[in-house]
Amino acid sequence: MAAPGIKHKFFPSVIFLATCFAWMSCTNENKQVKQEENKAEPVKTVTVPTPNFNADSAFHYLKTQVDFGPRVPGTHAHEKCAIYLKDKLESFGLKTQIQSETITTFDSKKFRLKNVIAEYNPEAKQRVLLLAHWDTRPWADADSVNKDKPFDGANDGASGVAILLEIARHLRSSGLTTGVDILLVDLEDYGQEESDRRFPQQENTWCLGAQYWAKNPHRTGYYAQYGILLDMVGGVNPVFPKEGTSAYFASDVLNKVWNTAQNMGYGQYFINAQGGQTVDDHLYINQLANIKCIDIVNYDVNNKGYPAYHHTHGDNMSIIDKNTLNMVGRVVMQVVFGGINS
Repeated sequence: MAAPGIKHKFFPSVIFLATCFAWMSCTNENKQVKQEENKAEPVKTVTVPTPNFNADSAFHYLKTQVDFGPRVPGTHAHEKCAIYLKDKLESFGLKTQIQSETITTFDSKKFRLKNVIAEYNPEAKQRVLLLAHWDTRPWADADSVNKDKPFDGANDGASGVAILLEIARHLRSSGLTTGVDILLVDLEDYGQEESDRRFPQQENTWCLGAQYWAKNPHRTGYYAQYGILLDMVGGVNPVFPKEGTSAYFASDVLNKVWNTAQNMGYGQYFINAQGGQTVDDHLYINQLANIKCIDIVNYDVNNKGYPAYHHTHGDNMSIIDKNTLNMVGRVVMQVVFGGINS
């Protein structure tokens, strides 16, 4: 997004201003990742019964998305996948809609935004927002070949959606009293790289679906107690540090999720290292919708970068691991079913 091979823009390691953000591009050279290790033992969390997350099912949902082809806005694959996602969520008994609007991107192109939204237990006052982006980037700009062609986006996009579909499959029969809203945002990955000099540099060119929803929620006055964003959550050998924007806006939610993961035996993946502050969908959920939201995103704090296949044609089914899908899905379900205050 911000530069070849990099998923997000990063903020410098300074305190956010409430109404003014220093928008700073992230490159492999200028990213500064704060690696402060938390030596304290994770706080024990209460394990509660949850439905059986099925990694094979999640893998199937992931592959189905990839089989449509790159889900680039304005393409037939994008149109077909939107219908698939809506129909699948409806088949699980959830109240589902496509939020649509014409959006202009940084290069002055116009696309029909399609945010897919599903509600479980819509009358409940206590609500959780779960989100992921389902579109793919139009260019493999981090690759050395075919840079102007789209890629599969198996991890970058489809993995988070697949996990949320599998969670959604269980909600109707779960007896969960908390309301759950699943938001599959569009046009996350059509942002302007800092190195792109074809057009004047602009702010807020990423995460257009999340920005639109945050300003125009599917219900007037909508609010959730917290949100969890899933981004690049299906790859082999993942590393999930405590992402910096999440730590700034929603440290209690972040610590709850990481403590849960560590107590479930996933501490080698959900690590206590502090990551950089990123521009991802959760930024706008926090900033514009005023909902505390965190980001579970694969980032290597030692190598200071995303996986080598990121924004390349290598982001395909070959790098997807069912074990990663299972781990992240189980952690999210444990948090949702356990309640944020448990």
